Amino acid sequence: MKLNQIKNNLLHTGVAIALVTGMAFTLPSANAGGKITIDDTKWISVGMGIRMNYSAVQQGSAGIKFNGTGKDYSSDFSLNNTRIYLAGQVHKYIKFAFNTECFNCGFGNGSVSPSFTGLNGFASNSNIGILDAIVKFEFNRHVNFWVGRTLVPTTRGELNGPFYHQTHEGFKTPFYPSDHSVNFAGGQFGTPGGNSGGFLNGAGLYGRDDGVVFFGDLDVAQPWGGNGTLQYSSMVSSGVRSAALLGPNQSDSNMWSGRVTYNFLNPEKNPGYYTSGGYYGGAGDILAIAMGISHQKDGAGTFIHTSDFTGLTTDLLFEKVLDNNMGVFTFNAEYKRFWAPYDKIGQIGKTGLAGLGGVNAFASPDCACWFRGQSWTMYGLYLIPHKVGIGRFQPYGRFVSVQPESSTNRTEIEGGVNYIIDNYNARLSAFWQHGDLFTKGLNYSPFAAGNKIDKFTIAVQLQI
Repeated sequence: MKLNQIKNNLLHTGVAIALVTGMAFTLPSANAGGKITIDDTKWISVGMGIRMNYSAVQQGSAGIKFNGTGKDYSSDFSLNNTRIYLAGQVHKYIKFAFNTECFNCGFGNGSVSPSFTGLNGFASNSNIGILDAIVKFEFNRHVNFWVGRTLVPTTRGELNGPFYHQTHEGFKTPFYPSDHSVNFAGGQFGTPGGNSGGFLNGAGLYGRDDGVVFFGDLDVAQPWGGNGTLQYSSMVSSGVRSAALLGPNQSDSNMWSGRVTYNFLNPEKNPGYYTSGGYYGGAGDILAIAMGISHQKDGAGTFIHTSDFTGLTTDLLFEKVLDNNMGVFTFNAEYKRFWAPYDKIGQIGKTGLAGLGGVNAFASPDCACWFRGQSWTMYGLYLIPHKVGIGRFQPYGRFVSVQPESSTNRTEIEGGVNYIIDNYNARLSAFWQHGDLFTKGLNYSPFAAGNKIDKFTIAVQLQI
């Protein structure tokens, strides 16, 4: 029966791929977002972005079979991101950006319903909120400041955002606090690892935090000849905040973050200090090595078991445009190491109690239970040069390993193909994943458990 179920799901997935591929031959090419020019120094532009997918997850259905063989495959359609972009310039050196997101669109349970117990209220899973609100002081390529709600400069993965990864599900390794958290400072939430309804305030959302960023780039002479490009960015932000006597960081210390990237070959050209997971050959040959760090005093754990948080990342991007129009090879790799020894075994907390390796902390509703441990991922992609219909195919493979200190390890392998219509503006994807990364998720507690399962996904991304 299980074999038949897998065959049926493979058949359904194949049909879905055929339908999506057929649609690709009729989709129009994406164009640049609309822009209104007022004078030589003033303009305003508007754009949008949308990402959605269909997935079938082994043992992912709600019910259990009567024959005791386990749950069926799920069959779900999801809206991953729905964004509106608004940007403009009011002075030669002053710009702004205001972007929105449907924060709950990707979650079927939505917000708490006051109308029906256990059911969603009307439109409760469609909350539109402020994603970015940035005032930009941009003087030259060397020295610039952004102020407001913006991305924390740590990893290439975070700075790519969901729309500029080379794969549809780009975020696989553990998040920094600004992305693990589910609210900005000032709103109460329960962390994914702790009890919901806690008294811990936020540490950011979707990789963003409120603060100030200083960034730029410099040409650096290389010993073997020619120049490389050194890109730097640093940020001071709110980080995690807690109510009085409930949660860590009672002294209101700030989060300090920074990132340095060195491009050995061609420089990367992105807005501000943002990054991309690749350029489909449009930037020529790229070899970029980077290091990012983030630190907050008393930025993890609970009121009783508090610790500093420190995250370190190194990542690599290599992209080669092959000679004789033979396509483009892209390779990404990332290593993360997080230190947050809250409730570490034998560690004495403020009450004089010894830590139990996370048992105490994860049982508390005020825990900023960020990941601690190491993780790494790597993936390679090959963009086939010849068009099929209106796009090009890009097969790829990926591996992820996450190794928490106080929880079970989790891994995932992924294989798939992208159909590139207009780079990041119009892309279709179909991929398969196997492992226990999906079932264990962001639960880094000692109680985390999950089976190795198969997952099949069809996805589309459009933006203008």
